[in-house]
Amino acid sequence: MALPHSFLHRLRLQNCAAACLMTVAALSSQAATMDLPHAAPVALPSQWSQAGSTTPDSLASWWELFNDPQLSALVTQALQANPSLRKATAALQQARALRDAKQGALLPGLNASSSGQRSQTNEQAATNVFKAGLDASWEPDLFGAQRATLNASEGDAQAQEATLADAQVSLAAEVALAYLQLRGQQSQLTIAQTNLTSQQETLQLTDWRAQAGVTTSLEVAQARTAVEQTRAEIPTLQASIAASQHSLAVLTGQAPTALVSALGTAAPIPRAPEQLAMAFPADTLRQRPDVRAEEARIAAALARVQVAEAARYPTFSIGGSLGLSAVTLAGLTNGASVLSSLLASVSLPVFDGGANAATLRAQKAALVQAQASYQSTVLTALQEVEDALAALRGHRARLQHLQSAATAAELAALLAQQRYASGLIDFQTVLTTQRTLLSAQNSVANTTTDLGTGYVRLYKALGGGWQPDAAAAEAATPAPLSARQP
Repeated sequence: MALPHSFLHRLRLQNCAAACLMTVAALSSQAATMDLPHAAPVALPSQWSQAGSTTPDSLASWWELFNDPQLSALVTQALQANPSLRKATAALQQARALRDAKQGALLPGLNASSSGQRSQTNEQAATNVFKAGLDASWEPDLFGAQRATLNASEGDAQAQEATLADAQVSLAAEVALAYLQLRGQQSQLTIAQTNLTSQQETLQLTDWRAQAGVTTSLEVAQARTAVEQTRAEIPTLQASIAASQHSLAVLTGQAPTALVSALGTAAPIPRAPEQLAMAFPADTLRQRPDVRAEEARIAAALARVQVAEAARYPTFSIGGSLGLSAVTLAGLTNGASVLSSLLASVSLPVFDGGANAATLRAQKAALVQAQASYQSTVLTALQEVEDALAALRGHRARLQHLQSAATAAELAALLAQQRYASGLIDFQTVLTTQRTLLSAQNSVANTTTDLGTGYVRLYKALGGGWQPDAAAAEAATPAPLSARQP
């Protein structure tokens, strides 16, 4: 029995496609291995300069360690409503969508089409032609170009995910720093107001003594000068407090004056438990989102090198269509003519003026840049942690001495005022002790604030403030930094 001509035609096309596939596969097996640049590994210390430990879980919500409900509420509000964080979230969604689009390109494409045509020539009767069909196309990824493009998009998405986490880390730290600054300013305001009351009492006593002829107008003028100098500090502190309240409101996605009443009452400067911030293992450095982002950028750069390498080799595509043609719509389902076609093609770059080679060199250079940026980020992270630990040591020692000095200054000021009222010492001694007390108490408030901000900077340096998804973290657990060879 003779085979139909159309069947033989399709068979020849299929054989042609198979031959093309075999040819391209043979070329693929002969592809040269890429000579990729490698970065020197970054050696990490086995531990930080101080002994101790913590866990990623405690780092994820480190602000809870300050045991200040208002601070926790502000950080939570900021992480939910900050506009910059919403922007970073949208950028992550965009990167993931682009990755999904690249993934869809790996699969065959199928399109449906239909058309209707009515034509007439001279006096002949008009004719109708109705068509419906399916068109398919596929480009086999024999040299990995499409897969490498997908990997590059995946690296971009992972880098954007880490960038979002880094924004969360920075935002939580920024809110905590602004809150600590606010409480420190309020503490200084309370100190100024308390010292102003004491100085006003001294001024009144001096004025009485001058009226009694026991002292001179010089001492009255000196007492009034001290009162006005302290009073002059109060408006500046009030302006700073208002600015900190405005900053916290904006960070939490609200109007600048939204938190004025909620944060108007002074509260103690929060302090984290010292035993939880003595030191952390170097392994927790992997928690830092910026390090993760640089790792993802290296993966994306490596994938783009592979894309540029694959551009030097042939591309192969297969396309085909299957359709129906009839003179009536009803005929499409009964008695229609079947139209089919199959096309296979191979494209091989022959001469491009060195463009592909130049693109490959450019992508390799971009990979070197990504590796160097990774090394720089790791070294910067190490420095930030060690700097924060050193600063905490200094703040703790300084605060201990300043607290002792403030206690002594308070006693000295009280004794000086009593002895001056009894006429046992001159007024200059009273002025000196009052100034010393004000300075010592301000120093205690400033150093207490610095100690709190030191803890915040340490937690930020360790990448605290976010918690990666448990499943994603398990599927992509990074190797030790010192052993990585991108």
